[in-house]
Amino acid sequence: MSEYKKTEHKKTDHKKTDQKQFETQDAFEERVIEIARVAKVVKGGRRFQFRASVVVGDKKGTIGMGVGKANAVPDAMRKASERARKDLRAVNLSGTTIPHETLGKVAGAKVFLKPASPGTGVIAAGGVRAVLELAGVRDILTKSMGSANVLNVVMATFGALDGLRSPQIEAARRGKKVEDLLPFWERRKQHA
Repeated sequence: MSEYKKTEHKKTDHKKTDQKQFETQDAFEERVIEIARVAKVVKGGRRFQFRASVVVGDKKGTIGMGVGKANAVPDAMRKASERARKDLRAVNLSGTTIPHETLGKVAGAKVFLKPASPGTGVIAAGGVRAVLELAGVRDILTKSMGSANVLNVVMATFGALDGLRSPQIEAARRGKKVEDLLPFWERRKQHA
């Protein structure tokens, strides 16, 4: 019944096999957004740690972000990755783009996302591009305003994506047809 085969126990490097199992375990791709050295001022001077920011996504509308801090970079990245996988959220997509314009604000960072016609590509840079690509968006226009703090810009992008509503739900709420809420290039195809 089961597809697993019994194998004889041989001396193998278990760390490598565990690593492979962990990588193939989920379909999420990981991107490191930022690795920063942060300091805490104590009586004898400064204590330095590393802060890693990681975004994970399956390129099908599920993304998550995590921040990890540790004395060494690999430990910080591992913590960030684990936290990102616990903080997964779904994003409403409309084909290869987003259903409507949206603005995300966190602290001084503002990120404006605008749907684009097929073939446009991801017009974004840095953390915004990483988040959108991992969410599965292939055509979009973006503008980052205000603060350029990478962590705040990424969190503002998440806020903007969280604010997206599905065209079906929005059409029902407003008492309109779904076709009326589609982007103009989609409406043009239907009338042609």
